[in-house]
Amino acid sequence: MGLSSIWHWIIVLVIVVLIFGTKKLRNVGKDLGGAVHDFKEGLDKGSHPESAKKDDVIEHESDQNKS
Repeated sequence: MGLSSIWHWIIVLVIVVLIFGTKKLRNVGKDLGGAVHDFKEGLDKGSHPESAKKDDVIEHESDQNKS
């Protein structure tokens, strides 16, 4: 009967949905997913500094062309 019981997690899920509502939970999930995506992207740029510098230069040049 501990935390691994399926009924325990179903009850917890129902209570959370009743308190926050599905729309709020969907927004939290979307925000969390975006944060994880940005974090992974940052890690990739940190492990490949040459490509990160090239991307920054391209973004900087395109910003200057817009002005």
